[in-house]
Amino acid sequence: MPPSALSHDDYTVAWICALPLEMTAATAMLDQVHDRLPQPESDNNAYTLDCVYGHHVVIACLPSGVYGTTSAATAVAEMRSTFASLRFGLMVGIEGGVPGKTDIRLGDVVISKPTNYSWE
Repeated sequence: MPPSALSHDDYTVAWICALPLEMTAATAMLDQVHDRLPQPESDNNAYTLDCVYGHHVVIACLPSGVYGTTSAATAVAEMRSTFASLRFGLMVGIEGGVPGKTDIRLGDVVISKPTNYSWE
């Protein structure tokens, strides 16, 4: 399907970047950037629309200088109101680290899942 024929409902993957640098890295790996779609005035996100290995992806970055869970939750809520068919959400980015009992090094991929306790 050509990118111009896509609608909001075709996008099923949300990708949130916390930093502009992360957004630059994300857009560098895209397959085919799609045309912008109209969005409601209540949605303050700036989107990049694309297809990654057959999945239609919506990418947004948190507002510059405004980080944290509240900003991320607001961005996701606005994204979900505009793209109602989203089924998967990713927050992908760079992180710092400190030495610990888990040997995580630069270049490692870390995937987390919610648990009942933050220390699990």
